Amino acid sequence: MARIRAVSHEDRLTVVEHLDELRTRIVVSLVVFGVALALCFWQNNLLLEIASGPLPGNHDKLLTFGVAEPFTITLTVSVYGALVLSLPVVLYQAYAYVLPAFSDSERRLVLPLLLLAPVLFLAGVAFAYFVVMPAAVKFLLNFNDSQFNVQVRARDYYSFFSTTMLAGGIVFQLPLAILAVTRLGIVSVQQLAKNRRYAYLIIAIVAAALPGVDPVSMLIEMVPLLVLFELSILIARALGTPKAPAGLARPSTQEH
Repeated sequence: MARIRAVSHEDRLTVVEHLDELRTRIVVSLVVFGVALALCFWQNNLLLEIASGPLPGNHDKLLTFGVAEPFTITLTVSVYGALVLSLPVVLYQAYAYVLPAFSDSERRLVLPLLLLAPVLFLAGVAFAYFVVMPAAVKFLLNFNDSQFNVQVRARDYYSFFSTTMLAGGIVFQLPLAILAVTRLGIVSVQQLAKNRRYAYLIIAIVAAALPGVDPVSMLIEMVPLLVLFELSILIARALGTPKAPAGLARPSTQEH
C-alpha cells in the first residue's frame, strides 16, 4: 500500500496518481473500521447497555424472536458502533483528499474547520443521544399507551437507536458542506442568505426524514440544523468569496 503523501495546490497529478491516493485512503478507512468493529464486538455488553440508556426502567429487557436473533442483533449494533467510531477518520480522509483544491492561503483558513469534522460528528452523536433519543422514546412509548401492551423488540429499537446516532453525526457536518459549496463557487453566500426560506424548508424536510417518526423529535432535530445553517453562513461570509485565479472551479484533485 502506497504511503499517503501531502499534495499541494500546485501539484498536477495524473489519473493513476489520483486513483492511487484514493485507494490508499479507502484502505486506511477500512482498516480503522475493522479495528473499531473488533473493539465494539469485544465490548458488546457495554455497547448494548449504553444503547439501552434512553429506555425507561420498565423496558430494560428487550424482546428477541428466534434462536439467532441475539447474535445478529449484537453484530449489527457492533457494526453501527464501529461506524460511529470510525466515521470521524473516514470524514477526515475524505476532506484530506479534496483539500488540495484550496490554495495555500485558503488552506490556512479552511484546515482548522476541516479538522473540526470529527468534533462536529461527535457533537451530533452526543446531541442525538442526550436530547433526541430520550424525548423520542418518551413520546413514542407513552403515546396512546392505554390502548396497547407496549413491548419493545430489540432489533427494532437498536436499529432506531443506531440510525439516529449516525444521522445526528452526519447532519452536524452541515457547516463544512456549506463551506465546500461556497468555496468551490457552486453557490454564493449571498444566494444562501437570500434564499434562506427555501433552506429552512429543506431543513424541515431533512428533519422529518431523519429517524424518528414523531413531531417532538422532528422539532428537536430542526433546531440545531437551523443554528448550524446560520452559523455556516457567517463562517462562509467571514472567509469571503474565492477569487478566480485560485482555480477552485477546477480542483487540483480532479486535474489530469
